[in-house]
Amino acid sequence: MEATGTDEVEKIKSKFMSAWHNMKYSWVLKTKTYFSRNSPVFLLGKCYHFKTDESGELSTDGSNFDKITTEISGNVEEFRKDFISRIWLTYREEFPQIKGSALTTDCGWGCTLRTGQMLLAQGLMLHFLGRAWVWPDALDIDNSDSESWTANTVKKLTASFEASLTAEREPKILSNHHQGTVKRNCDDNEKRNEFYHRKIISWFGDSPLAAFGLHQLIEYGKKSGKIAGDWYGPAVVAHILRKAVEEARDPELQGVTVYVAQDCTVYSSDVIDRQCSLMDSGKADTKAVIILVPVRLGGERTNTDYLEFVKGILSLEYCVGIIGGKPKQSYYFAGFQDDSLIYMDPHYCQSFVDVSIKDFPLESFHCPSPKKMSFKKMDPSCTIGFYCRTVQDFEKASEEITKMLKSSSKEKYPLFTFVKGHSRDYDFASSPLHEENHLFSEDEKKRLKRISTEEFVLL
Repeated sequence: MEATGTDEVEKIKSKFMSAWHNMKYSWVLKTKTYFSRNSPVFLLGKCYHFKTDESGELSTDGSNFDKITTEISGNVEEFRKDFISRIWLTYREEFPQIKGSALTTDCGWGCTLRTGQMLLAQGLMLHFLGRAWVWPDALDIDNSDSESWTANTVKKLTASFEASLTAEREPKILSNHHQGTVKRNCDDNEKRNEFYHRKIISWFGDSPLAAFGLHQLIEYGKKSGKIAGDWYGPAVVAHILRKAVEEARDPELQGVTVYVAQDCTVYSSDVIDRQCSLMDSGKADTKAVIILVPVRLGGERTNTDYLEFVKGILSLEYCVGIIGGKPKQSYYFAGFQDDSLIYMDPHYCQSFVDVSIKDFPLESFHCPSPKKMSFKKMDPSCTIGFYCRTVQDFEKASEEITKMLKSSSKEKYPLFTFVKGHSRDYDFASSPLHEENHLFSEDEKKRLKRISTEEFVLL
């Protein structure tokens, strides 16, 4: 009885926290983001130009498209469609209870796990759909009245909180976006793309069985001393993502692996070994690799000397974004304009969506509007991600990024390096791919404990 009472208190506390965080971050949805007409906008390697004869700014929410020429309006729409097509993973509430806790929401603590999920999702989108893919329904998302959207959500959360006090069950609120909609005639390619679009999102569902869902990531995080409710840093999340992909059992995921740089160093032979490792089926084939590089862009504050390098990285089509943010507030950085970074914000609590049902609603997994933040406000601790489909792609990327690192570095040492050979050649213990008793080796646990403080050696 006592345990049941404690669970009820935790559930009420969770609902209260959900409502609080939505009110706390609701201004983000109300605020329009303006982009300069005179500067190019980069989004994960794609460049968009909004230039007109007039000077000034334009909003990407469609509110002033009538003031823009047809040609430029089309380009703005292309940007919006591309941005909205990225997978957006945010705080959720009322999902199945996390093992070992009474938590049914990640409000207030799960933001870095969510940004890590977004980065991995982009890598999987490149793998299965390609960079040119956009969601056909992207522009159907209604962003014309974000204020009422926020207000309605807060009202719903308040009602949910009140209902919990009286032990009433909150009614499920289902999206009616697809109701009464005529299904588009899809050719085989469109059907394939839609299948993988939904499949990728389902891997990030908030249930214990989802390969990259919050529940699984927290289980892997326990091996590094983290528990549900803890705050996770970008470096720790990088290692958790590696383990999650390593342990994924879906046959579709056997062709993908993740490599995490050691002490700001990417060992080329270690990466190629991962790409050339046997699949579970015994089939000998090269795997695509997602390379994660935890770095620190300065001491207590971000060093602006790194701005050009960060912009260069986000200009690459094989970049899958950056897990970063402001101090204790994680964002997924996906692009830039001038000296401002474009990001997706996970700090918006949405209702649990059961991704196991057929034709589950997709709208809440796509962000209706981009946000911008000055590079100067960025927390120096972050993790950069790249995707390479083949060994040749990796070799080409390592050469290109190395040139970029050298040209942008004003110091004697670059932010991170690519070196030939294996880590063991440089007296580093090589991490095993699979372990029977522990997901993390003792060496990995020590390394994770060290980097969980987000302290890096600055050369």
